Amino acid sequence: DVQLVESGGGLVQAGRSLRLSCTAAGLTLDAYTMGWFRRAPGKEREGVSCIKWTGSDTVYADAVKGRFTISRDVGKNTLYLQMDMLKPEDTAMYYCAASPAWSPRRCADPQFWGQGTQVTVSS
Repeated sequence: DVQLVESGGGLVQAGRSLRLSCTAAGLTLDAYTMGWFRRAPGKEREGVSCIKWTGSDTVYADAVKGRFTISRDVGKNTLYLQMDMLKPEDTAMYYCAASPAWSPRRCADPQFWGQGTQVTVSS
């Protein structure tokens, strides 16, 4: 069974930083596109950032470009999302996901999902 377990969410003031982690079991990060998605109350789910199985390509949503950085540690089978300069509009449930596909324009539809970690940014 595939398991994706997120951690690192919390309550933070605008302008501060958080780092999300996603530890994977049942798959390896160098075999899937790994990514972060989020869903805010009353809004559609959106792909935040994804990294190709090669580790050489990444894609970001326009809303987070220049503020968020996706990375991975294949040895630890862990995915990260460094979130800097957080804004209240970043408040959402953040989900780790894995996809067998890659797109340079947006995060591809995932095959596997984590349970999510809540990020709340106060103004």
